[in-house]
Amino acid sequence: MKSILRVVIAVALLVCGCSRPEDRKAASSPEQSGQLKDARASDSLLRIGPDMLRDLRVTTSAAEERQGSDGVSLLGEVTINENAFSQVGPPVPARIVTMSASQGQHVVRGQPLAVLQSVDLGRARSENITAQAKLRLAQQTLERKRRLVAERIVAQRDVQEAEAAVASAEAEVKAAHAALQALGAGDEAGDSSLLVLRAPIAGTVIERAGLLGQMAEPAQALFKIAGLNTVWLNVHAFERDAVRLRAGSPARVTLPAWPGQTFPAKVSLVGNIVDPVSRTVSVRIEIANRSGALRPGMSAAALVPFAANAQQIITVPAASVQRIDEDWFVFIPRSPGAFEMRLVGRGRDLEGEIEIVKGLKKGETVVVEGAFLLKAEAEKARSEGKEHDHD
Repeated sequence: MKSILRVVIAVALLVCGCSRPEDRKAASSPEQSGQLKDARASDSLLRIGPDMLRDLRVTTSAAEERQGSDGVSLLGEVTINENAFSQVGPPVPARIVTMSASQGQHVVRGQPLAVLQSVDLGRARSENITAQAKLRLAQQTLERKRRLVAERIVAQRDVQEAEAAVASAEAEVKAAHAALQALGAGDEAGDSSLLVLRAPIAGTVIERAGLLGQMAEPAQALFKIAGLNTVWLNVHAFERDAVRLRAGSPARVTLPAWPGQTFPAKVSLVGNIVDPVSRTVSVRIEIANRSGALRPGMSAAALVPFAANAQQIITVPAASVQRIDEDWFVFIPRSPGAFEMRLVGRGRDLEGEIEIVKGLKKGETVVVEGAFLLKAEAEKARSEGKEHDHD
């Protein structure tokens, strides 16, 4: 017993004596405070009393290095293919007169969806008619003056003025026609204030809004049309996995809604930005859906293979990694009754093992059985330390 206490005291004196003046000076530097915090966390020793140490069952294991898995399983939700999606609404405030397409209906490009009535459209069509009438009159005036100048009845200057009037009228017609195109108006006969909304793409009406007689605003989408021959599965991969994924790689997708079935797919996009909170990268997987079995909103999982030359990874038993506050630690035996609390970066769960992405090297020994009790002692020591500092 006395020998154990002498070893513990010797280790404590050694740790205290190793601190250098320049380290204490650096601790006062704001830009290095974060680094020193991690250093203190990784170098802190947890000491266990002899009585508890005698009752504590401790088993250890060495950190192993092995080949990373051949792929990664990613969870996500099926969404529409945004390259085959359109929202259709009025370009100007208008009243709904008829609705000819319903939710779930398949439509072809150019098919009428609804008829609206708009005062603004009626005004634009009137301006177009007026501009065309001015053009015809200007053209007739030009032809007459050209005949008169040939008979030397009018001067050449009158012809030039008539030509300028024709050019101005043509510009007005083009402007009026462009205004109609901007409003999505065609050449429908009948009431000039009527606007026919048409499907811009072929697909399925997945959503319809609005009632007959209701006013529709430009910001309101009356119809949402999606081509469902292909759908997307949007998932998020941890950055350590994302760097080993490549666009164009094949994938296999499974869904709880269709147990026992696998849908072939491919990775169409691996994002370029890492989310600062979750430390993940968005990944888009494209799935063929000609049968229509996949519907937006379904949950799914995709198994995506890694690119060639997968990296070696460090793993330890899952029980050895313990969470204290917001960080993950392992306990490394240093001497009887003394354990180093090592701050580590926790990676994936690998069937009873945990991937360590930083803070641990191959061959280092960690506590497995007994790590949970060491965590409890560490939390107790931290709590007592805070109370002491408060006093």
